[in-house]
Amino acid sequence: MSALPPVAVHDKALSALAERLGLPLGGEAQLTLECCDGRLVLGGDAKRYGHPLAVEFASGMVAHRRRFGGGRGQLIARACGLAQGVTPSIVDATAGLGRDAFVLASLGAPVLLVERVGVIFALLEDGLVRALRDVEIAEIAARMTLIHGDAATELEALVAAADFPPQVIHLDPMFPHREKSALVKKEMRLFRTLAGDDGDAPRLLEAALDVATHRVVVKRPRKAPPIEGPPPRHVIEGKTSRYDLYVHRALRAG
Repeated sequence: MSALPPVAVHDKALSALAERLGLPLGGEAQLTLECCDGRLVLGGDAKRYGHPLAVEFASGMVAHRRRFGGGRGQLIARACGLAQGVTPSIVDATAGLGRDAFVLASLGAPVLLVERVGVIFALLEDGLVRALRDVEIAEIAARMTLIHGDAATELEALVAAADFPPQVIHLDPMFPHREKSALVKKEMRLFRTLAGDDGDAPRLLEAALDVATHRVVVKRPRKAPPIEGPPPRHVIEGKTSRYDLYVHRALRAG
């Protein structure tokens, strides 16, 4: 994981938040954390990063996916074992902006989100608070529990502290980018600046395999090699990505 660039804040409450999360402040700040239109947003040079980054579950891409994404027929749902009569508890150990976790929660699954990058955790926390106030999606947001920590080094302790049964663990580690693909979207540029690449992906997979009771699901670019370690038992492939499945035992209807 790369070092975070300095972040500027101009509000006492946000300064306290930044200090609590260990965000680097001051210096020649590349990014600014602020409240805008009732949302916590992180922004930088618009030419490089585009619009400020915020977590939004009630509108935009996430809302469209909830309404028209295909329900339990979606690749991620099939990979995580959401079948008729089966709704496992899922740990999203690389929560990111929470979009996959929200899809899984919208299909009825309780989801524990683990995020290691402090500023991304803060954006997620803000997005979930607002989602819980929204009548249309509050029930979905209530199935999502967010914790701050590094799944590669402390997954077992994090799951135990949350008292959350880890039937399925979902991983979507950042992979080394190619200039003509992953950096096309400005949002991804900002996210990569924060999260870096997951050079410890093999350790993350090992930790997940030790903790998951039923299966580990790893999202990968379609043509990328599997994460170093044991081979997946099954693969579910889409147009641009695939899911590698590491199965301990079958999921059964409760």
